Amino acid sequence: MATPLKVTVVGAGVIGMCAAAQLQRQGHRVTVLDPDPPGSNCSFGNAGSISAHSCVPMSLPGIVWKVPRWLLDPLGPLAIRLGYLPTALPWLLRFVAAGRGDKVTAQARALRALYQPAVEAHYELAQDYGAEDLLMRAGTLQVYESEAGFAGDANVRRIMRANGVELNELDGHEIRQLEPALAPIFARGVHIEKSAHCIDPGGHVTRLAETFTRRGGHILARRVMGFETGTEGPSAIKTDAGDVPAGDKLVIAAGAWSHRLAAQLGSQVPLEAERGYHMTLASPGIETRRPISFADRKFMATPMAMGLRLAGTVEFAGIESEPNWRRSEVLVEHARRVFPGLDASHGSRWRGHRPATPDSVPVISGSPHLASVFYAFGHGHLGLTGGAITGRHIADLVSGRPTAIDMTPYRIDRF
Repeated sequence: MATPLKVTVVGAGVIGMCAAAQLQRQGHRVTVLDPDPPGSNCSFGNAGSISAHSCVPMSLPGIVWKVPRWLLDPLGPLAIRLGYLPTALPWLLRFVAAGRGDKVTAQARALRALYQPAVEAHYELAQDYGAEDLLMRAGTLQVYESEAGFAGDANVRRIMRANGVELNELDGHEIRQLEPALAPIFARGVHIEKSAHCIDPGGHVTRLAETFTRRGGHILARRVMGFETGTEGPSAIKTDAGDVPAGDKLVIAAGAWSHRLAAQLGSQVPLEAERGYHMTLASPGIETRRPISFADRKFMATPMAMGLRLAGTVEFAGIESEPNWRRSEVLVEHARRVFPGLDASHGSRWRGHRPATPDSVPVISGSPHLASVFYAFGHGHLGLTGGAITGRHIADLVSGRPTAIDMTPYRIDRF
């Protein structure tokens, strides 16, 4: 670059830190603002999967008939607190509308285009920033306890194959050959080889942040409250510790809080916090080789450096409400069923907020109103998956370079 830019990134999660790292690699001078340490929120607690195959949106045809069941089961895989329903309703209506067949086709195409190079993008960034040892190429496994459950996901597999995902279908014997610790209760499975996982998601972001600062980047523990804005964009950022210069360009990558900041900058975005829970078992007494997704029970078990992580479920309850820790305990109950030798005596629980758009497609975009403002948020369950590749696209957008894919499906003004 002839002239490096001064860029401010709001958010030090995996999306924000990957964006900061990719911007730094392109020669820019970057400052990151976040009240919490890098990777300490949603990025810390995810299931660890880097799912290059993920191209099926959450909302599919027929989803509307499942909503009443969600409302009646507070411990089910997807729950809505009744008191929060009026607030969530506009988003839920958009979510249901996004499940039409023609929309699903376009959304799946956009997700596949974005995430297909995710594994290679993570390895390329991790090699440069000293975090390669935290990534594992072991594929991922999805298992079903019945033929009926497997048949019920036929449309999911059809969408994946239509978008070029390679799937290996397995019977019960083949599943046990791959993962001997599993109970002999699984009738069918799907093995996806071109997938990876991170054995310490929070540590991965911390490593990126450490190298970023060693190379001259700045991370300030500040909570962004608002902006002083001119015709081109913010001139100053108001924080809880005083104003900060906005720099030449501003990137909003604040996860589930991003829509609040975007609204102050003229863009209204339907974003909800899908609260997720995990339980990490320090001494599980079993060994698994890769992330395993349990289709019937809607949770995932991933081998990590700190033990076996059980993660999953979605709860719509807002950002400020108190957690329902029973949802973490339910994950352990499911795990005892699928892993007969499991030792759950030493576990740590967690909850975090996934930023979700109703169409499952993240926002990776310049502002339609302010030339100096860019957005990177809304990845839902796929924040870790999308980190490195989203950072690459944002760095290209900020620099005015051509992007590797058409960014139209990810525009902030598409809603």
